[in-house]
Amino acid sequence: MTEERPDALAGLRVIDLATVLAGPSCARYLADFGADVIKVERPEGDTWRNVGWCDPADGVSLWWKLTNRNKRLISLDLKDVDDTALLLQLADEAHVLVENFRPGTLERLGLGPDVLHARNPGLVIVRVTGFGQDGPYRDRAGFASLAEAMTGYASINGDAGGPPMLPPIALTDEIAGLAGAFAAMVALRSGVGQVVDVNLIESMFQFMGPLVAAHRLLGYNQPRAGSAIPYTVPRGIYQCADGRHVVVSTSADSVATRVMNLIGVGDDPRFATFASRVEHRDECERLLREWISARNAADVIDAFHAAEAAVAPVLSMAEVDADEHMVARGNVIEVDGVPMAGPIARLSATPGAVRWTGREHDADGAEVRANRWR
Repeated sequence: MTEERPDALAGLRVIDLATVLAGPSCARYLADFGADVIKVERPEGDTWRNVGWCDPADGVSLWWKLTNRNKRLISLDLKDVDDTALLLQLADEAHVLVENFRPGTLERLGLGPDVLHARNPGLVIVRVTGFGQDGPYRDRAGFASLAEAMTGYASINGDAGGPPMLPPIALTDEIAGLAGAFAAMVALRSGVGQVVDVNLIESMFQFMGPLVAAHRLLGYNQPRAGSAIPYTVPRGIYQCADGRHVVVSTSADSVATRVMNLIGVGDDPRFATFASRVEHRDECERLLREWISARNAADVIDAFHAAEAAVAPVLSMAEVDADEHMVARGNVIEVDGVPMAGPIARLSATPGAVRWTGREHDADGAEVRANRWR
């Protein structure tokens, strides 16, 4: 009989004061691995309950049900003396507090780090904002789209000759949520109560790779080039004879050699190295595009797999949901009748779990008021 282990973060007490996405996502990642997360919602309800697609069963946003899964919900008015006193009592016994008010708001509510740390010196306070707790832009409204614009991402995203483009998903919010969860665990590991400054612009900037070094040292500014990237050729999305699209990547030299051999130009010195393929980018891309466009997607994929080269079909979400690998791995789980992605990583001894989706307003208020923490 296998010994049942407690959840990895069992006993970790987290207060989620955040709204919308990045801050609540930070708390959600902790909740997925067993932290007792108490989400504090304002009395009129969080606007995130009504954003985007809604569950036909109850009209509640699917975003809400995903972002606030595994959390216990209580409604508190932080301008009310009694409710603020209850929050302070919760914070006295908490390990982490997550908030995403504009800088200075927590202090104006009488809940600043000086107050919280005077009562609970070991508390880790994760502050998620658009631009950080200081700097010239600290007081600006911060949204993911602004971070994507101001970190160079939008300027390199889009077709050559076309306008800059934003991602069609909440990219930076999700990145910042992960960054916040990681930083919270680092701070907890330090054993010192402290403030963690996580913001959208710096979280997104981390994902821009060495582009700032290329700019400063080489004067290089990456242009928009569709799916192409400067240092790997060929790489991109290609249309097959049946109208389907596939993605090819050759970010390893050995893989690029296999692709060149597959399309019949393996002995051409123009395509022998990363540098030479970059130099002859247009011709290399043309040859691959012509080879793929003459074949159906299934044949292209089979040929690439036989050659041990990297290829993948471009799938719609309906196709992702039915994909045999996704199904075999159980990547889409269903909780309370709502399909969603499971925990972000698999731990062999202490796996995460989704126990319930985001609940109704003040669902756990009575329990929290009576018992505080579990």
